[in-house]
Amino acid sequence: MIRYLLKREQSTPWAYLLTQSERNKRVKAMKLSQHGEVEQVHKSGINCVDIDIREGKYLLSSSSNGKIAIHDVEDCFYAAKFQCKAVVTVDSSLKDSHKKSVETVQWYPNDTGMFLSSSVDRTLRVWDTNALEVVEKFHVEGIIYHHQMPIHSSKHNLVATACEDSRVYLCDLKSGSAIHILKGHSRGVVSVAWSPRNSYILATGSRDNKVLLWDVRKAVGSILSLDQHNGKGGSRCSAINTAHNGHVNGISFAPDGLHLLTYGTDDRLRLWDTFTGKNTLVNFGRVHNPSRKAIKLCHSSGTSHQVVFVPSGSNIEVYELVTGKHMVSLGGHYNNVNCCAFHHYFQALFSGANDTNLLAWLPEISQTDNKKMTSDIAGSKCVRNVDNPFEDSWSSDEGET
Repeated sequence: MIRYLLKREQSTPWAYLLTQSERNKRVKAMKLSQHGEVEQVHKSGINCVDIDIREGKYLLSSSSNGKIAIHDVEDCFYAAKFQCKAVVTVDSSLKDSHKKSVETVQWYPNDTGMFLSSSVDRTLRVWDTNALEVVEKFHVEGIIYHHQMPIHSSKHNLVATACEDSRVYLCDLKSGSAIHILKGHSRGVVSVAWSPRNSYILATGSRDNKVLLWDVRKAVGSILSLDQHNGKGGSRCSAINTAHNGHVNGISFAPDGLHLLTYGTDDRLRLWDTFTGKNTLVNFGRVHNPSRKAIKLCHSSGTSHQVVFVPSGSNIEVYELVTGKHMVSLGGHYNNVNCCAFHHYFQALFSGANDTNLLAWLPEISQTDNKKMTSDIAGSKCVRNVDNPFEDSWSSDEGET
């Protein structure tokens, strides 16, 4: 360990591998927490969870009875025994609350002073966290199944909403109005995702089995319709291209924006190259998807191989993104899992399901668990002992005559 810290201090080319290898090990050692739990405040199925990306301290969740809760999850990482208390709950008794199922909640990317919620009551609401008041409300024509605003965008504050009437409404937080409507799907839109590489690129998944890519700066229709057959399925007409043989209810860009992962009710995951729009044909096998509502996938970050966490029935399946290799199946819920969120600072996972439980999945690494380092480190000539990154090469015998 001392040698790794020394190389890091000297800014050698492979110094970053210290943190990368530790993240790899923590992701592989993720298990259902045995040392504490998240306080259970929801009385119905949990639809969405989200962790603030600035501090990583607060977990936002919503359920099908309209309740929204905020938990302080910091104790998960510092206390030997913990219970993550709910610091705020919003239920139907509050004047501004949703009276029907809240399908999606999301923290405002810049701070935790504001969050957004959308519901089957056809409204998107912007909340002041401290005052617990709605400061802006958007009304659309259909049930909102999912919404998302870009996390790292400095160019716009558009929120994309996926609606049952086959249209995508772009709501501008600055002007307070739905400034643009995207028309291209023939059935209800279930999932949306903004590209982290280009904040103007939006991907949408629908019940018409299609995935469309949009450049929201352009007034024309979608710029691309993804084809699962890459043009070899007997049709060259982009109007009837399909990404899946079922509804597309899960969609997520990789953290680097180079790939798009889609999840369909045909029990398939598909990985797409975002530059060419081609199906990479990575085989994830059959991934059970019994849900007909939006499914929230999540990705790891900072690891040597990108990892994706996919709700599948009552389990969460973990795959290597680029290879499709199945790593582990996380089981702990008693009903269908709808959402999961990855904690990028501590390599932890939080999930919500129809069994009303919020579960914490934490790395459990024993000090005697000294596995091999990554292949990058093993191939380096500068390192003599790669079996244990925490053991330095100093010996009391050195220098003795």
